Amino acid sequence: MEIWINPACSKCRSAIGLLDAEGAGYTVRRYLEDVPSPDEIREVLERLGLEPWDITRTQEAAAEELGLKEWPRDDGARERWIAALSEHPRLIQRPIITAEDGTAVVARTDEAVRDALSR
Repeated sequence: MEIWINPACSKCRSAIGLLDAEGAGYTVRRYLEDVPSPDEIREVLERLGLEPWDITRTQEAAAEELGLKEWPRDDGARERWIAALSEHPRLIQRPIITAEDGTAVVARTDEAVRDALSR
């Protein structure tokens, strides 16, 4: 299991705390420092069953600078979104946990963290 975190994020710290309380084995990826490649983002999206715009933090300054709210949300724009997430990792929703069964969850709630633990 791997968890993508920003240490400054309270939801990330909460997810780590719950993983620790449950005695889970996991690897931490500080994705702002160890930026995911476009291929890694594609893989996580597949595991999540989501599209890149579904995991994009559109309120971030970089999102506003890029005008992301105006970008199309379709197959033709998918690679553009993935490139933006890789180039501006602050845009990636957090935390993301890759579960043991090959799936992943955006673990913003205790329930989502427990869901990942049960997989």
